[in-house]
Amino acid sequence: MAIGSNESRTSAAKRLARACLRVLFSLLPAGPVACGESSPEGEAVDQVVLLHGLSRTDLSMIRMEKVLEDYGYEVVNVGYSSTQHSIEHLAAEELAPAVEACCAEPNGKVHFVTHSMGGIVLRYYLENHELENLGRVVMLSPPNQGSEVADWVAESPLLQRILGPSAEQLGTGPESVPSQLGPVDFDLGIIAGNKTLNPLFSRMIPGADDGKVSVERTKVEGMSDFLVVPRSHTYIMMSDDVIAQVAYFLEHGEFRRDSLDAASADSAPTAE
Repeated sequence: MAIGSNESRTSAAKRLARACLRVLFSLLPAGPVACGESSPEGEAVDQVVLLHGLSRTDLSMIRMEKVLEDYGYEVVNVGYSSTQHSIEHLAAEELAPAVEACCAEPNGKVHFVTHSMGGIVLRYYLENHELENLGRVVMLSPPNQGSEVADWVAESPLLQRILGPSAEQLGTGPESVPSQLGPVDFDLGIIAGNKTLNPLFSRMIPGADDGKVSVERTKVEGMSDFLVVPRSHTYIMMSDDVIAQVAYFLEHGEFRRDSLDAASADSAPTAE
């Protein structure tokens, strides 16, 4: 019997893991996430494209995927080779085909929800492509002004080999990709975390941070709304309260503050 390639076995393992996670999440209650009713039958159904972060996979966005599907959206959870290519390549060769597939037969708006570097990949894409049926965008912990952690990665050949070319593109210097991108001109809500699981990284980041990106560096000129939650960079996309805020913003274009503790929310909608 012929033995499949390592790539085939890896792909099969990912499919099995994804199936197991879908079953697991299907058994979990939606909790406080639902914030409205699904679209009535016959109406256009909006799509939501999910983009994970650096060194993660689409598995990290499955909780988000399930809840948004329950809410009535058609969800496209994009997996891309975040550690293998530059941000420019990821936007043009991996994100673009997924977006084009969504827009092949326009039915409703195409929204986006991103985590970490996924937000920069999306910003690069949208700066170079016009999307007529673009809806709303929510970015979770995006390094919109770069990250000091990426500056450190750029100085380490070992980390560069592990994390790939895109990691060093996320620095705080003037030549980084975030620094080269202009203000956003779409309906954008940003959720930043201010809890860390990595005190070593946090020591090199000034101000409040989530272990990878400072709260201030998640902001970008032109954003519509901004929120800070007590979550870490690693797990922010899996938190029920964060997913609830994502769903609310996609529907209303703003975050819901009547359910927030004043100490964990920052309502300033402008970047510094």
